[in-house]
Amino acid sequence: MTIYDELVARGLIAQVTDEEEIKALINNGKATFYIGFDPTADSLHVGHFMALMLMRRLQKAGNRPVALIGGGTGMIGDPSGRTDMRQMMTPEIIQHNCDCFKKQMSKFIDFSDGKALMVNNADWLMKLNYIELLREVGPCFSVNNMLRAECYRQRMEKGLSFLEFNYMIMQSYDFYHMFQTIGCNLQCGGDDQWSNMLGGTELIRRKLGKDAYAMTITLLLTSEGKKMGKTQKGAVWLDPEKTSPYEFYQYWRNIDDADVLKCLRMLTDLPLEQINEMDHWEGSQLNTAKEILAFELTKLVHSEEEAAKAQETARGIFSGAMDTANMPSTILAPDVLNGDQISVLELLVASKLAASKGEARRLIQQGGISIEGEKVTDMTACVERSALANGIVVKKGKKIFHRISL
Repeated sequence: MTIYDELVARGLIAQVTDEEEIKALINNGKATFYIGFDPTADSLHVGHFMALMLMRRLQKAGNRPVALIGGGTGMIGDPSGRTDMRQMMTPEIIQHNCDCFKKQMSKFIDFSDGKALMVNNADWLMKLNYIELLREVGPCFSVNNMLRAECYRQRMEKGLSFLEFNYMIMQSYDFYHMFQTIGCNLQCGGDDQWSNMLGGTELIRRKLGKDAYAMTITLLLTSEGKKMGKTQKGAVWLDPEKTSPYEFYQYWRNIDDADVLKCLRMLTDLPLEQINEMDHWEGSQLNTAKEILAFELTKLVHSEEEAAKAQETARGIFSGAMDTANMPSTILAPDVLNGDQISVLELLVASKLAASKGEARRLIQQGGISIEGEKVTDMTACVERSALANGIVVKKGKKIFHRISL
């Protein structure tokens, strides 16, 4: 099976331009390809997994990845999938986030000896002269065509700023610039980026001729990939300080039955033959598949040792053999207590099991909170200092366990 065939079989490709040329390019390891990452946080999250695994697979086939950090376009903000305008960031915040991305990406991609590159489009976009850009690039873009693009059309009702309107031009210019400077001949991105990527391909061909070797490929189900990064508690980060290895493991262990095989194909290195054998698994077998998925992804992001610890803790909790050693935990400062106790409402907020006292009340009303195995029903219930000194286990819903101590 060629690398292109494998990408199709794993469900990663939605649509392409010049399919035969792209096949020849990546199957022969001749692609220098880029994927863009917006530096809007100081950590990648699980919604980036498809892109990272695509880069990993293509690199193993001899192709060279380019991780493009949007330090310049981040000054504008991508309107794709947005109903409001993104908050603009300072150059210092963007640079800090770029540094964090490089560290995390290195677990997926080999940057040694020029095998992969990380570039920041601020390095060229910030130097552009506005009049020169208008003269050089402006004639290559039809405003009518741009307004028909989904990324703009969905914003028209609430208002699309001229600042955001320039995003497609900036992203297209990225491909044009990298094509000329580092030989980048393939761009990859999510299905919500299709219009922007076609703009880059068209810009190269209009400026450099129809024979210019520039193509595009998109990832399947990117909107779902972004949705993967969100839970009731917020984003599921790759940074262990933001999402512990146990919480990371549990996220994948608890995904819907309908998604487990899809995620195994898209996001793991397991052979397709092994995954295909699971196609007819049902019931408890799907729980085994979820354990495999959770272990493989936790190993990839946090190490095999952390994956084993998380799996052992999860199995112990759900078998009744409570092992709190690797359980997510919160250590409270003594000054959060009111005398020698703290209300359960305040406890849930302090441990971030609830975002507010209002949410904490709803959880208790719905029977969703237990402490040391006892369901909490009293809104005025408190936990004593002596109990916190030894540590307590709070259960939220059916699957979230959290140890809290003083």
